[in-house]
Amino acid sequence: MAEARGPAAPPAIVLGADTEVVLDGRLLGKPADAADAARMLRALRDREHQVITGVAVVAVGGGQDPAPETAAVTTRVRMAAYDDAAIEAYVATGEPLDKAGAYAVQGLGSRLVAAVDGCFTNVVGLPLTTTRALLARRGLL
Repeated sequence: MAEARGPAAPPAIVLGADTEVVLDGRLLGKPADAADAARMLRALRDREHQVITGVAVVAVGGGQDPAPETAAVTTRVRMAAYDDAAIEAYVATGEPLDKAGAYAVQGLGSRLVAAVDGCFTNVVGLPLTTTRALLARRGLL
């Protein structure tokens, strides 16, 4: 992902990241629609899952070392024992429709989360401590 640039682009450092929610070894990406979001939230209810984000920093063009700096960060998240009414109310906000696992820990979805064990910003979608370390390896911080 971080290497996908047009051939005429100037030299640059590109940062790419993608986050997945994993429940019982199954990937829960972004929901297809409101019904899919509700299905995911019912599956996550009162359970622990993992949030995994892959981060890559790649130098492109300008004779820079093209070897990417990469890392993956895993955080465990425990969801609350919310009821179906809470799921329907949350899905109706529209917030979960473009989020992996159908919730945003930094938004209204925080009401559905009981605990975060590990990097909170990873669950948001970009593990900041790890990203800083990758950028520092490139001499950018």
